[in-house]
Amino acid sequence: MSRRALLVCGVLSSLVYVGIDQIAAVRHAGYHDFASQTISELFARGAPTKPLVDPLLIVYDLLTIAFGVGVWLSARGNRALRVAAASLIAVGAIGLPGPWLFPMNLRGVGGDASHIVVTGVMVLFIVTGMGFGAFALGPRFRVYSIASLVATLGFGALTSVQAKGLATGEPTPWIGITERLCIGAFLVWVGVLAVALLRAEGAWAERREVHA
Repeated sequence: MSRRALLVCGVLSSLVYVGIDQIAAVRHAGYHDFASQTISELFARGAPTKPLVDPLLIVYDLLTIAFGVGVWLSARGNRALRVAAASLIAVGAIGLPGPWLFPMNLRGVGGDASHIVVTGVMVLFIVTGMGFGAFALGPRFRVYSIASLVATLGFGALTSVQAKGLATGEPTPWIGITERLCIGAFLVWVGVLAVALLRAEGAWAERREVHA
């Protein structure tokens, strides 16, 4: 049951992340813009949304770490799944101090090198987790994972095209859309992985009862 509870954290983590974006939009509609603003701007230094978003991001990161632990416990010798689990734990662990230690500055201020580096490291672990996870649960999940990985990288590349506007204060009319599609592909993948492993856990428990 504890392993299943940890796996449920995967679904909850994705829901929490989406909820953070929605709550910020409701509470600070004048600052939040889904189309032209990145999620990182919600917890930028001096942003009106930062006091609201920072504690919720801790919840997301803790849920991600818990899910990673659940994936590790469910691996049962599956090396690809263990690498995916370790990558998920790393994503949560690196992201945990991010809003306090490595936030970006407000748009147009610049000086976001540390935030960019930490974000890049997290992306590396996300890609690693999705890549190895693709080979952990059969051909159908492999195809889905590869498609999700392509979407994450593709929309991430489109986001980077406008990223320089964050430092210079230039208009970024669609950076929020591409970034949210990039992150969304990963969040949905996490949810699908969680459900797939929960089903596998259920089937494994049934087989164990039959042979008991």
